[in-house]
Amino acid sequence: MNTDLSLSPQGTALRERLSAFLDEHFFPVEAELDAEMDALDGPEPFGPLMSELRKRARDAGLWNLFLADPALGHGLSNVDYGHLCELLGRGMWAPMVTNGNFPDTGNMEILHDHATPEQRARWLTPLFEGSIRSCFAMTEPEVASSDPTGIQTMARRAGDDWIINGHKWFISNAAGAQLCVVLACSDPGADPHLRGTMFLVPMDTPGLEIVRRIPIFGHAGGPGHAELRFHDVRVSADAVLGQPGAGFLIAQDRLGPGRIHHCMRSIGWAERAQELAVDRAATRAHQGGTLSKAQLVREMLARNRIDIDAARMLVLRAASTIDRHGKQAAYRDISIAKVHAARATQDVVDRAMQIHGALGLSDDLPLTKMWAMSRALRIGDGADEVHLMTIAKHELRRRGHDRG
Repeated sequence: MNTDLSLSPQGTALRERLSAFLDEHFFPVEAELDAEMDALDGPEPFGPLMSELRKRARDAGLWNLFLADPALGHGLSNVDYGHLCELLGRGMWAPMVTNGNFPDTGNMEILHDHATPEQRARWLTPLFEGSIRSCFAMTEPEVASSDPTGIQTMARRAGDDWIINGHKWFISNAAGAQLCVVLACSDPGADPHLRGTMFLVPMDTPGLEIVRRIPIFGHAGGPGHAELRFHDVRVSADAVLGQPGAGFLIAQDRLGPGRIHHCMRSIGWAERAQELAVDRAATRAHQGGTLSKAQLVREMLARNRIDIDAARMLVLRAASTIDRHGKQAAYRDISIAKVHAARATQDVVDRAMQIHGALGLSDDLPLTKMWAMSRALRIGDGADEVHLMTIAKHELRRRGHDRG
């Protein structure tokens, strides 16, 4: 196995430029940007400050970093981009500044791989250029969406058109999006993995309703995590992405690298939480000294370092497997990284909150947002339990069992 998980010379240069850009332009206005994005209500995709930061990032050549295609992005390996993701993960809105935010990145990747020239011109080009945002609608409240073969949103043919009816929720960044990529069941009698079709639905299509933004730990602002309803939403045949029945396969194709991006970003916010915890422990007066003198606090800081470094190595190993063998060969490594990174970063942030005491529970620090994102990561992109089943299946197969 190739164990070199370090940055390439190109990746190193980009990381230095990205770090300098974030220090100069992003972090000084992070609180202001947070407030602007929290107030965003659509239909505009970005507020003035975010638009200005995105223009600066594009002018600086720090744009579409996630794209491996050198004609459109920077041609970075997944290992390289994993390192950059960690840097971007230090700020909640930093990925969006560089046009590297979910769900747009995943949508761009499947559009790049499966869209027709006309679909690319209509949707992919403006997403690449950053003039619009998109959302991805798969999860449903009535079914366990960890198994997308059982989704209940239906798409039926009506002449040359399709009529979509259904209910979706936890649809990230729907407010202000112009495109909704929707997975719907188009042939309920087919093989379970061939029932679904992916549709490209403009958000202003009659019958597509944003019911609400679902409160997450008491927060429901900004682009949000929306509940959507589809009431006889009519789209033409050219709204089908790929072929009818290929929706499940496209959805799986979309998730692999995205899970790595999420995990590495989580390591970025875990590192920031650790820095805050170390500084707090070293400066907070406690019993004639500082918190850092307490054995229990030192143990928390040490466990944080172990968790962060182990998570980083597992994520980069998965990224390297994708680079060398492709996404399908990396499913086991992706699952291992996903489970460990989500749990480890939540633990790291939780310990950082504990070290800060009551301050750690307040929104004066970014720790509460980091904790919420870490907890959500244990469910999003496949719940822990789904990935644990995948890991166990591979373990059984390694010993010649569970061949079915």
